[in-house]
Amino acid sequence: MLCARRLGSLGAGVAALRPGRAGRCSHGARGRARGVSTSWSPVGAAFNVKPQGHRLDLFGERGGLFGVPELCAPEGFRIAQEEALRKTEQLVERVCSIPPGMQTVLIFDELSDALCRVADLADFVKIAHPEPSFRMAAEEACRSIGTMVEKLNTNVELYQSLQKLLADKKLVESLDAETRRVAELFMFDFEISGIHLDEEKRRRAVDLNVEILDLSSTFLMGANFPNKIEKRLLPEHISRSFARDGEHVVIDGLHAEAPDDLVREAAYKIFLYPNVGQLKCLEQLLSSRDLLAKLVGYSTFSHRALQGTIAQNPETVMQFLEKLSDKLSQRTIKDFEMMRGMKMKLNPQNSELMPWDPPYYSGVIRAERYNIEPSLYCPFFSLGACMEGLNILFNKLLGISLYAEQPAKGEVWSEDVRKLAVVHDSEGLLGYIYCDFFQRAGKPHQDCHFTIRGGRLKADGDYQLPVVVLMLSLPHSSRNSPTLLTPGMMENLFHEMGHAMHSMLGRTRYQHVTGTRCPTDFAEVPSILMEYFSSDYRVINQFARHYQTGQRLPRHMVSRLCESKKVCAAADMQLQVFYATLDQIYHGRHPLRKSTTDILKETQEQFYGLPYVPNTIWSHFYPGPSSDCSPPTYASYVVGITGMHS
Repeated sequence: MLCARRLGSLGAGVAALRPGRAGRCSHGARGRARGVSTSWSPVGAAFNVKPQGHRLDLFGERGGLFGVPELCAPEGFRIAQEEALRKTEQLVERVCSIPPGMQTVLIFDELSDALCRVADLADFVKIAHPEPSFRMAAEEACRSIGTMVEKLNTNVELYQSLQKLLADKKLVESLDAETRRVAELFMFDFEISGIHLDEEKRRRAVDLNVEILDLSSTFLMGANFPNKIEKRLLPEHISRSFARDGEHVVIDGLHAEAPDDLVREAAYKIFLYPNVGQLKCLEQLLSSRDLLAKLVGYSTFSHRALQGTIAQNPETVMQFLEKLSDKLSQRTIKDFEMMRGMKMKLNPQNSELMPWDPPYYSGVIRAERYNIEPSLYCPFFSLGACMEGLNILFNKLLGISLYAEQPAKGEVWSEDVRKLAVVHDSEGLLGYIYCDFFQRAGKPHQDCHFTIRGGRLKADGDYQLPVVVLMLSLPHSSRNSPTLLTPGMMENLFHEMGHAMHSMLGRTRYQHVTGTRCPTDFAEVPSILMEYFSSDYRVINQFARHYQTGQRLPRHMVSRLCESKKVCAAADMQLQVFYATLDQIYHGRHPLRKSTTDILKETQEQFYGLPYVPNTIWSHFYPGPSSDCSPPTYASYVVGITGMHS
């Protein structure tokens, strides 16, 4: 019934559930960061200066998150979900009592929208809000709405109301193509949920879906926790490279770009150290998904997840991955040989290439061969300049402008979140993008796109404007400079903005198919296309200027940057093939022929080529950061350990 998707790079997009304003724009923040000698457009200035956020006012009125009045406090989630459930009951009763026709599809979509507007928002808040009380309330709302979704997907009376429509050939022919397609998609949701089963098995399917929702949420939260180790267990020169918490060192990622081999090794071994709770959760999640798939008539969960995508089935996906791996094989070997040679040159005492080495040594090779040290580029890629570049690009291509707006008190969850209005030259306001771009304690280290509200044509003729969040993990500005992006960060920004514009421009009558609510293996296409713009000198020349001098980024530096992306590209792509293959095996035939850890080891050595490191389990966590110039990922074909689709 619902179709909520979070999209991101490197397999970081999430499908937490499976169903699915007119305003005046201000120019927002003004001013410039200290040391900036160039002038910025309003949207550029909004990202190159610290926001003039509201200070905490215990006695003043606070609005709600995203302008939803109820969400001025955590308790508002209960009010919002109860209202959504009341409206759901009314709509179900209504659609089951009217004759079949176009109105049936409109009510189905309104029903989906009522649930999505709570579930999608809560799905974001439970991950990103800094206050535990908000996260817990959002988590409960997700569970409540998710349970209702699964009940509706096995509601026989509701199913029959749609079946009557689709069974009437004349009625179907009278529908426009969009309405017919949406009706078929709602029917598809019924079918993969087990509507054909007897009552007892339908109840079992609902229970399994709710169990999977809980396990996915638990696994997702566990995957974001850092690991700690007593600092006395590490040499001082290594421990000081990490954050400290009393007598412990906190490892919150792979530190893949650290120049010290021992620092990268320590981060890899500590961050990926096996977690008993995560292992148990992963095994239960895979088992429950397999049980659900078999219960509703599929041989594997992968078959169920891939039905309705462009790839269609896991056999096609595996054939693609195996052929791609064969084609990459010799080039990957050469890439690894280059990296070994560089490691031997810089560290002759320990020249064996290990899994924590490729991001660093491929970067060193690129920098040496093309002189593309990121620090040479960062001054030209201030965040404000990059946002200005996106604004110029969208204006020239699409007649769209971005305007910074001052959010109301309580509308955003952190004072450094920026709000953008997306405005078309002739059609006016298209929607809103909330930019949660900066690092903060407890925030996941992921680049993601979240749909908060989907667009749709309402009954009164007005269009419900889409609302999305882009979440990045960028450094804050310093006292003397704005936030400066590496080329890889800039490319990721363009990628994620591609998702956001997909949501803004994918205007449909029905929210069930709006924007990124499309086949998951197509959803990455607009964002991948945006990456090509970030590598084109004609685009870069419009905005890349030194934050102090205003100097344009020289053309030869852009050419070197583009050429450098070809270096070690096969090894980077091979890593993505490994991720996708592992996921297909995990969600393939059960019982698994080996433990999840043994399968990871075997698959890594077969499809990646670097040795498995004992007592590390990547599959309990997310993949670490890629190299600065990573290729497009093939995670679009990944079912997703946590229910994710990139």
